[in-house]
Formats: sequence, C-alpha cells, structure tokens
Amino acid sequence: MACCIKFSLRCPSDTRRFASSCHLQNPSNLRLYNLLPTNPSSPNPKKISYSFARRRSSFTVKSHMATGEKKPISEERMLVYVPPHPLIKHWVSVLRNEQTPSPIFRNAMAELGRLLMYEAARDWLPTVVGEIQTPMDVATVEFIDPREPVAVIPILRAGLALAEHASSILPATKTYHLGIIRDEETLQPSIYLNKLPEKFPEDSRVFVVDPMLATGGTIVAALNLIKECGVENNQIKVISAIAAPPALQKLSETFPGLQVYTGIIDPTVDDKGYIIPGLGDAGDRSFGT
Repeated sequence: MACCIKFSLRCPSDTRRFASSCHLQNPSNLRLYNLLPTNPSSPNPKKISYSFARRRSSFTVKSHMATGEKKPISEERMLVYVPPHPLIKHWVSVLRNEQTPSPIFRNAMAELGRLLMYEAARDWLPTVVGEIQTPMDVATVEFIDPREPVAVIPILRAGLALAEHASSILPATKTYHLGIIRDEETLQPSIYLNKLPEKFPEDSRVFVVDPMLATGGTIVAALNLIKECGVENNQIKVISAIAAPPALQKLSETFPGLQVYTGIIDPTVDDKGYIIPGLGDAGDRSFGT
C-alpha cells in the first residue's frame, strides 16, 4: 500500500538530510533515499561559572555556552527520523513477537526508548564547556547545561514503558504525565489526566513519548495541550516505537517544524485503528492486562 506524505526524513547517524515529498511504499528502506547536506550552526558564547570539589579542594570552571542560537533545520516541514541502528531493529523485533512475555516486552520497550531518546538528544541539548583539573593535567570538558529546561511527557499508559530510562539518558529533566484513552469504536481520544504545568519555561525542550502513532488522534490531542502551555513546534520531539502513515500525515499537516523519532514505519492501519503489522496493544502487553 503506497501513500504520499509531505515531510522530511533524516538518518541521525549521518550528517545529511533531505526535505521533499516522499512516497512510503516500503518504509523499511527510508534510509536509502538521496540526501542533501546541511549547514552547521555557529556557537554564541556566554560566560558562566561552576564550582567542583575533589579531594578537599575546590576550583572554578569558567564555561561558555556551546550551543548558542541555532538555525532551525526546517520551519515548514515535519522531520521524521528512523535511526538505522541494529539495536533499534533488535528491540523492535522483540516487541513484534507475539510470544514475547509481558516483562520482556516492557523491558524491550524501555530499551528502545533509551536508544531513540539518545538519538533525539543529539545536537539538541545545550551544553557548557570549560576546564577542570584531572589527576594528571587540566582538561577541556563539556557538560549538559542544567539551567536549560528539558521535559519528558509520557502518554499513559504505554508511554510509561517507553520513557522508563529517560532519566538515565537526560540529566536534570522533569517528567509530566498525560493520560489519554482512545474510544475503541469512534477512535476519538479522551483526556483523563493532565499534569502539565500552566506554562513551560521559555526555550524548553520537550520530549513527548507515545509508543504507537497510528491514526494520530492521541498524539495530536497531546501536542495541542502542550502548545497551549507555551511550547512551539520546533521545541518538541516525539518519540515512538512504531509509526504509520495516517498519524504522520496528520502531524505534518498540523505541526510544521515538529520532529518525530520512531523505531520503524509500518505501511497501514486497520479499521480498528491498529498498526499493521505493528505489535498489538502496547499498553496491554507492557503491563500484562
């Protein structure tokens, strides 16, 4: 089944990308498209200070912002990333297997989330650089800037499993929860829990974690709520295990500049709203219900 979706695809392991309309007839071959080079951004230094203690002594690190103002990759197109990492393919395969028991399924979902968030954080998190004293000599070092707000928003229930290792990947994050359930007959989303702040800090970076992007109703409802809290499209990255064309089409039309990281893109969705071949109900299989 072929469909036409207007968004951009990028392979994070490469420094090249392309932005054009694409026909998804064999989604597993997305990384084989011709790619165009991107332009690197230039840093905009700002001085700050940090103090560290080691062996009863302390010293000050004069640091600079390593990521200043970056030119957006795309302001008009949604970007979809399918990292061609063998471990991502492995964990997607474990999730697909109907014989995978619930504890292993949930662990596989957590490991897949760890890898996808690692890829999504590449060139996106703000850092500070400076000098510290090692046991041997002075070294130039780089840390994640703890002053810059990073939020993780799992969509319950299944998003909890995919976001389980977020804190081990992303230092100094805050987690906010959204509970959204889909009506099995109408496929329309209904919000039953909203723990979002009234307003996100300016320049926040937000990871929205939803394992299954099928019809797109749930993720669109979640993003609309997040945008009401003052977050722009280019400040959001969506993390999913599997995506399908209907959801990607809806997202590309509604949220230009958004970025989506997914383990794989499947070709279609059935009349019950399930991704085909997919992996079944991610929430039920994660929690054994």
